[in-house]
Amino acid sequence: MNTKKELLFLRAFAFSLTAAMLLITTFAFKNKSTFDTIDVKRINIIEDDGTVKMLITNAENFPSKGDEVNGIIYHKRTKRAGLLFYTEDGKECGGLIYDGKKTEKGHSAGLSLTFDQYDGDQVMQLITTDQKVGNNRYKSGRLVFNDLGDNQTQETSTRIGEELNGIKDLNKRREKREEYRKKGMLGSVTRIALGQTPGKQNGLFLYDDKGKTRAKFIIDKDNSIKLIAYDEMGKVISTWPEIKK
Repeated sequence: MNTKKELLFLRAFAFSLTAAMLLITTFAFKNKSTFDTIDVKRINIIEDDGTVKMLITNAENFPSKGDEVNGIIYHKRTKRAGLLFYTEDGKECGGLIYDGKKTEKGHSAGLSLTFDQYDGDQVMQLITTDQKVGNNRYKSGRLVFNDLGDNQTQETSTRIGEELNGIKDLNKRREKREEYRKKGMLGSVTRIALGQTPGKQNGLFLYDDKGKTRAKFIIDKDNSIKLIAYDEMGKVISTWPEIKK
């Protein structure tokens, strides 16, 4: 075989190999694949434009201080395994986190599923906690609804939090926090909770716009049913059944 024929042969071989690889790659990515087991540390579910819409991660790869998702730099927060949800414009809008471990005196475990106000923090949360310290065990589970300021955003909350932490005078810090709260730029207040408290009260709990308990309809650990209303100072103003004096 002369040099010219060898060159033609090599070209034809290279073309055939490239075409075969292209067909195999196209076929592989256009068809579903089935796996029995996949070991992975983190998965980003993305849109065609690259925007992350859901993130599934172990604790080590959970976005925390300095990490970037959708062009947003995260502040420091506890790393936990779970899922995070994102809006079409890349803002975090909720998630599922969980943990559980033995401790020196017992154990500590919990799970939280949250849904956020747009560009803000959680306004609805399903949460369970379970802590054991020595012979005492504290368990709770509840569905919680929160109020957030209308002008509160993820970016401003981080910035204001850093500003407040830098104010050493506690009175001035409280004044500044209240100033931002009145502007609707800071603050999360629980308004409704449905579930069980660590004290084994099962029922509905209502709070005012300052987060103070104003009413609860419960069945306690002794199976007694109670409806109790409170004033702004926390004093009982009405009960059912009426308290016998």
